[in-house]
Amino acid sequence: MKIIETHAHIYSDDYEEDRSEMLDRAWNAGIEQIWMPNCDHTTVEPMLALADAYPGKCLPMIGLHPCYVKDDYENELQIMEAWLAERTFIAIGEIGLDLFWDKTYFQQQQEAFLYQCKLARKYNLWIDIHSRNAFTETVALIDKFADPQLTGIFHCFTGTLEEAEKAIELGFKIGVGGVATFKNGGLDKVLPFIGLEHIVLETDCPYLAPVPYRGKRNEVVYIDLVAQRVGDLMAVSKDEIISVTSQTALSMLKS
Repeated sequence: MKIIETHAHIYSDDYEEDRSEMLDRAWNAGIEQIWMPNCDHTTVEPMLALADAYPGKCLPMIGLHPCYVKDDYENELQIMEAWLAERTFIAIGEIGLDLFWDKTYFQQQQEAFLYQCKLARKYNLWIDIHSRNAFTETVALIDKFADPQLTGIFHCFTGTLEEAEKAIELGFKIGVGGVATFKNGGLDKVLPFIGLEHIVLETDCPYLAPVPYRGKRNEVVYIDLVAQRVGDLMAVSKDEIISVTSQTALSMLKS
């Protein structure tokens, strides 16, 4: 069965010693595509090298991650925009707001997010949103941007049912990863109450490995564990979870 992995940092140095083997495990498990979010200018070339090595299988996004927004963020945005003119990308991402680690650059994060939303609309792309401890603030910016054609994924969703419903109302999908397997991850109070058609699967590897690998390096192949847990929570077979979420993901590439 074909599986679409919608968010994985497979260019990470964490895979320096065994990247090919890690990817072989993914392909052998039925992973059809791996979507790669960008972080800043330093990750673009390693990401594109994988896209070139695995055409049609490793698909790149382009964007400035909120945790990489610093004083030079405007220069970083210019670099992202220059890449958009040179290469094909499936989305603008990952972009958004992060108020968990550091609030120093919150204003700059907001400006970078809105600018990248403009790029998404200019190039007819969706956005991959990183929103940590900042769901309300992110929604406020989407409302401020006020373009009903803006769509995308709330990556690594860990919010409430009300927040999930708000994201869906805005036309966004819910990205579900390893947190769904955590004892206190909270998604047991969300997933059973929303439609499967609103969900896509991800790992966010090398981060957030699912149980029983929590705390260790995550891998794309572990998306199978995420699918099983989502199926358990939604009272749907794992095969149906994989089928529907993969169809939903692929439909985003056609938009």
